Amino acid sequence: MNLVLLGSGGFVVPVFESLRLEHRVIQVFTRAPAKVGRKQIVTKTPVHEWAESHNIPVKFDINEFKGEGVDYAVVMSYGVIIPDEVLGRCKFINVHPSDLPKYRGPSPIRTALRNGDSKSAVCLCEMVHDVDAGPVYCRVPFDIGPDETNSMVQQKVSGLTIDLLWDFFSNPAAYPPKEQEGQAILTRKTTHEDKVVDYDMGARVIHNRVRAYGSALLPVGGVLCKLLETRVVDGDKLKIVRIQPCGKKEMDWKTFRNGHQVSSAMLVD
Repeated sequence: MNLVLLGSGGFVVPVFESLRLEHRVIQVFTRAPAKVGRKQIVTKTPVHEWAESHNIPVKFDINEFKGEGVDYAVVMSYGVIIPDEVLGRCKFINVHPSDLPKYRGPSPIRTALRNGDSKSAVCLCEMVHDVDAGPVYCRVPFDIGPDETNSMVQQKVSGLTIDLLWDFFSNPAAYPPKEQEGQAILTRKTTHEDKVVDYDMGARVIHNRVRAYGSALLPVGGVLCKLLETRVVDGDKLKIVRIQPCGKKEMDWKTFRNGHQVSSAMLVD
């Protein structure tokens, strides 16, 4: 089939590579290079770099999308609103990592982790005007472990999506779209405040924030720190595995404890 791929995130690359090996990828749309990090280095998206490595034309302006000769456009972690006029130019398939209609919007994986969900799904759905609201072609459920992080779940989603798209493109007629059923739950973009935690939240909530956002900010031993890896033990105690005092290098918990007096009863070695 002739495909156009639209995506930006790093976990999308294995999915797009699997499609390139089986189909003809005409073009890739991704977000334009942007300044990243403290040094504000202009950086291409992982999808951009992948496409260039295979000499696939890359576009940034979605209004330049042409539907002639395209069988399907596959959208995954794109991060750009697609106008209705463009959606009408060919068939768009949206890959969404949640059990729709639960967790529509920009942060389904992070929201599932933040909420401590133990189950989710990957859905292939038709793209419509409302975000992630289109009829679902197919879905595959998966479990989320209590210590799995955002990057771990992304890798799981990537593998499941490869198989799901393989099945779909082998026989699209076998997957008639079905309207979503149930109450829609919307997600939002992550903010700095999402990473700020306190001891009153409890060990499980703090641990889930670390899993969802990659770190959480908490005063430990009188020092504001980033919690980088944690575990919940003994029901309601927090075990810190890796920690980074703000402005310093990351270290393991034992090294931090050797230099700081920690008095919280919730924190255990």
